[in-house]
Amino acid sequence: MEEFFDLGLERAKQKDYAGAIKEFTQALQVNPELVEAYYQRGLAYYDLGHVPQAVFDYDEVLQRNPYSVEAYYCRALARLALKNFPGALKDVDRAIELNSYQAAAYNLRGIVERKLGNIESAIASFKRAAELYLEQKDTSRAKLVLEKLKQLQPRKQELFVEKPLLQTTPIISEQDYFTTLLEKAEQGNTQEAMEDLNWVIRADSQDGKAYCCRGVVYCKQGKYREAIADFNTALQLNFEDAAVYRNRGKARLQLGDNQGAIIDFNQALRIQPEDDLIYVARGNAYQAIGHYLGAIEDYAQALEINSRSATAFYNRGLCNVRMEELPQAINDFQQAASIYCEKEDWDNYQQVLENLKKISSPAPESEQNNYEKLRSRLLRLVGGQWEIAQRLIEQAKFYYPGRSDEWYIETVIHDLERDFDK
Repeated sequence: MEEFFDLGLERAKQKDYAGAIKEFTQALQVNPELVEAYYQRGLAYYDLGHVPQAVFDYDEVLQRNPYSVEAYYCRALARLALKNFPGALKDVDRAIELNSYQAAAYNLRGIVERKLGNIESAIASFKRAAELYLEQKDTSRAKLVLEKLKQLQPRKQELFVEKPLLQTTPIISEQDYFTTLLEKAEQGNTQEAMEDLNWVIRADSQDGKAYCCRGVVYCKQGKYREAIADFNTALQLNFEDAAVYRNRGKARLQLGDNQGAIIDFNQALRIQPEDDLIYVARGNAYQAIGHYLGAIEDYAQALEINSRSATAFYNRGLCNVRMEELPQAINDFQQAASIYCEKEDWDNYQQVLENLKKISSPAPESEQNNYEKLRSRLLRLVGGQWEIAQRLIEQAKFYYPGRSDEWYIETVIHDLERDFDK
């Protein structure tokens, strides 16, 4: 009996599956209760393409040993090949119940769930498989599982399907996969998006795009230093994309590094000169340093590219208010309000209306702040570039210390207007 069994193993090792089946069958004729012979013959049948016979042998194994993880797993594989998806799922669930640390079983369950159209369950299974492979330091298999995960496209309509969809899931690109994660973060589910991206980076620490996406999620969480670190890593991994510079610029702007932000936005525009979002972002940076004319030019350029950019209209309106160009500001705010209303973005819509209300009903002349009036007057004289005005004020403070802020502004205005009159 042992001689037949050992010969069967040797023939199977040599890929002589027909010969292996013959030897295992002879071993079973001598001892019909030899469980391992049924199992090995089942493997040989499967490798030979005789899948129904393989299922029969796995049945025999499980009748004699109902706790065989290997038999449940192999019968699930065979049932999957026979397109018996419910049976395959039942078997792989049992295998996992008996051994919850078998990465291959979770991977197989992900495949079966995907065939059934249970996309969320498939994603969860693939994630668990990859985690176990990583714990076992099997990064190559973890990467293979990651590729399967990238092929899954979550579809909202599946939430309303009552029966499993017995059809192939549409393939999506790597770009679409990351887009899905960013949309998840945009909808407020930043924690789940972060977990997904951490998992991707664990599987492939050289994925520059993953670091870029995680940086964007960090920004949404208000963790700007962590975001910048990820954007830096993406660039070190040669992921030279406009999105890296644009989002790093936004993070630097939030941390008060306005000039650094402008440098990043300039680089982003060299890569992608037709991106209206970059012009809006650089406009915001110019606005932060008081360069209102530069900001207005960027918002105008953004609107040339995308005439429906409510953000560009709104921010240009803010700059026009600071330049005391109230008719233009009112027009910009009205345009922004109309677009926000159509998009049903009620928070931004209300914010625009509040700004409209402020400038449409100005306070009486006696109640206006004289300092603000002087500041606006000076701003017009220097072409909207507040940095220039600040330098002139600092010079006046150096030569005439100890005066009031209004005095310094009036002095600078007087000097500028005198120069213009010459």
